[in-house]
Amino acid sequence: QVQLVESGGGLVQAGGSLRLSCAASGRTFVIDAMGWFRQYPGKEREFVSDIGWSAGTTNYADSVKGRFTISRDKAKNTVFLQMNSLKVDDTAVYYCAANRGPRGSAWYRGGADYWGQGTQVTVSS
Repeated sequence: QVQLVESGGGLVQAGGSLRLSCAASGRTFVIDAMGWFRQYPGKEREFVSDIGWSAGTTNYADSVKGRFTISRDKAKNTVFLQMNSLKVDDTAVYYCAANRGPRGSAWYRGGADYWGQGTQVTVSS
């Protein structure tokens, strides 16, 4: 099993920045990709960004391109999400995710193998 623990959420004003962290533990050698999803109240989780663990290739949702940056520290089994120019619409619970295999359609629909507990991000106007 893989355990994921997020940190770094909180309250910030619009235009501000936050940095989320997600530390993986356990059988981390099975991880092929990690990423972030977010969930609005009453909605399903939606893809935000991901990174291939080996090559470091990244993907972003159109809504966050140019504002969010995902990165990883392989030595610490940690993935980060730097969120800049935050908007009120970014307010959501953010979940860290990890996958054992390549990122496919299931992954992007929220079908990750492992999930963190979620961290609240609130952007005020």
